[in-house]
Parts: sequence; structure tokens; C-alpha cells
Amino acid sequence: MNPRSQKREVRRRRIRARISGTALRPRLAVFRSNKHFYAQLIDDDAGRTLVAAHDGDLKKGTKNISEAVGLLVAERALGKKIQEVVFDRGGYQYTGTIKALADGARKGGLTL
Repeated sequence: MNPRSQKREVRRRRIRARISGTALRPRLAVFRSNKHFYAQLIDDDAGRTLVAAHDGDLKKGTKNISEAVGLLVAERALGKKIQEVVFDRGGYQYTGTIKALADGARKGGLTL
């Protein structure tokens, strides 16, 4: 692992020590790679993923991909009657694409 990844991993673990998802208020976990965005709603008590979305589920040519992933995960969550979530930024700064994903989830009807 390079030093940048190690620092993100430390931040991620520090965040995860403080927040946890339940069945009533699952954790919205975000991961971004160099090419893709992923979002999951996780019930940490049961240890299972309730809802997942990624940019591969979207139509080609979508302009703001991270916001669209947020809208998609919100749509799927509302389909399972989940309205409130705890946001887990995964060690990333809350700017740019991570903020756009959170804003998309809020636009979709989730309460973060």
C-alpha cells in the first residue's frame, strides 16, 4: 500500500469506530476507485448489505455520475422503506464527488 492509501485507511477506521448502521438507520458507505463509484446501505448489526448501487447501473453519458449514484441508491432505499441513513464517507474528504453523492442521496429523499 502506498502512503496515501495508508492515510485514507487510518481515516476510514477512525470514522468506522464512531458510526454504525442499524436496520432502522443503515450506514451509507461510499467507495471510489480511479474509474468507478460505489454506494451501499449496510446493516452492521446483521452484517449484511441492504441496498447497493454503482455507476455501472447508470446509462452511458450521464454527466454528474456521483450525484446520479446517490439518486439511484436513494431510489432503491425508498423502495425498501429506508428513509434515514448514517453517512460514511470512507476516509475521503467531504468535497467534490463525495459531496455530490451525498447531495444526490438527499435529492432522492434520504435523510443523512
